[in-house]
Amino acid sequence: MDRAAEERLRTLAEAWLQGRSPGDGMGLLRHLALRRYPSAMTELSRRAGQDGSPPAAPSTAKILAYRAFRQGDPTAAYNAAMGCFNRGDLQGYRQWLGRAARGGHEDAGRQLRRFETRLPHGAAFDIGRGRPRRAGD
Repeated sequence: MDRAAEERLRTLAEAWLQGRSPGDGMGLLRHLALRRYPSAMTELSRRAGQDGSPPAAPSTAKILAYRAFRQGDPTAAYNAAMGCFNRGDLQGYRQWLGRAARGGHEDAGRQLRRFETRLPHGAAFDIGRGRPRRAGD
């Protein structure tokens, strides 16, 4: 694929991810993830098993997140940290938070400094690790 065609695909994917383009862009995300586009890998790992897409093994999401992180996307590491938290893997949660913080993700750095094992989002309540929201949340 030539450079211009790849750039058009990236533009289409960004428009779809930001809600400016109708339709289902999952095929486009998969295509770009195979070509190692970091934002596509991050989004695909985040959406694994959501929005009616076929469920993927947690290891698949981790692999995509790791590859995107290695290419400079700290959001991928943060998403992997939250995935570990939602599965009850606190060791993996701390490890991925550290990677995201070292990559420059501000929320990850803040969470790593406090390292809370209870969070105020819905998935945390589902696994018994929820807490009420505070003023600083």
